Formats: sequence, structure tokens, C-alpha cells
Amino acid sequence: MGSRRDAALAVIVLAVAVVAVVFVEASLSIAAGVAGGVGTLVFEAVATRERALVRRYWDRSLVQAAAIAFSLVGIAVGALVAPSIVLSFVIGALVAYLGFLFVVTFVG
Repeated sequence: MGSRRDAALAVIVLAVAVVAVVFVEASLSIAAGVAGGVGTLVFEAVATRERALVRRYWDRSLVQAAAIAFSLVGIAVGALVAPSIVLSFVIGALVAYLGFLFVVTFVG
């Protein structure tokens, strides 16, 4: 699998989140976006400790499908319940993840 597939999945979910923002006419929250980004970076720092274990689980198609499904349901529910906060958090998390992948793949 690897970084390309991870990035492609993140871009798909990010595109859905952006479409949801436009669809519900949500305003973006900088604080929620930053929180999502920080959450992603903290998760990646912790996951790096057990890189092989995390990769072994993540490379399972069922785990990836469940993560995407969970994300899409979260976006749909969030767009209805608290669009500004939830969608900003998701977008911030995914932008940070894509930035992290870029740095790990091309810089580090």
C-alpha cells in the first residue's frame, strides 16, 4: 500500500469534507482546524513508536474501508449537527496529514 494510497484516501475524504462545507454553507473555524491538525500530528507521533504494528493493521483493506466509512459518516453527521466545528476539524486534520506525508516522503 504505502504513502500514495494513504494520500489518495485522505484527498478523497478531504474533497468530501470541502463539498460538505459548500453544501451546508458552513463557515470555517480556525480553532477547530488547528485542533484537528494538532490531533493528527500527535497521533502520528504516537503511532511512529509502533510503526510496524500500525502499518500491519492499516494495510488491511477492511481497516481502511472502515476508516473511510467512519470518516464519511462523521462528515455527514457533523455537517448536520455542528458543521463549522466538525468540518473545520476534519479539514485541518486531513491537511495536516497530507503535509505530514509530504514531509516524510519527500523531505525526511
